[in-house]
Amino acid sequence: MNITEIMNDKMIKLQLESKDKVSVIRELAELLYENDKLYDKEKYIEAVLKREEEFSTGVGMGIAIPHGKSSAVKEPALAFGRSLEGIDYGAMDGKPSNFFFIIAVPENSNDEHLRLLSQISRKLMHNEVREKLLKANTPSEVIDALK
Repeated sequence: MNITEIMNDKMIKLQLESKDKVSVIRELAELLYENDKLYDKEKYIEAVLKREEEFSTGVGMGIAIPHGKSSAVKEPALAFGRSLEGIDYGAMDGKPSNFFFIIAVPENSNDEHLRLLSQISRKLMHNEVREKLLKANTPSEVIDALK
């Protein structure tokens, strides 16, 4: 499964309104819910926050990849949000995060979220991909940057 297959233009927000970690998760979960990827938004948010308690998904280089595996998820999905000013997400490098990818997978999926995490991480290691995400003016440009 490719990351660009489980997201669409409507699940991309080029300027997040959020100013903190929990708000980012809520704002991106709302995109998933609006696009009929979740049965229960609050239950999914709970799963993501529980995962965050174990270890922050702020991976550094301006990237955070919150994720949740829950029975509240209808089908695997990915939403993206960007904050040009950056948000303190408790990243490993201590710097603010600009790019947020939230992964939702159903409870019964094996290691699907790990494969998606790996795909996203590999792409974002490349500076040119992060540059394209930073400069993207449309959701289509975000998807193109991730192809």
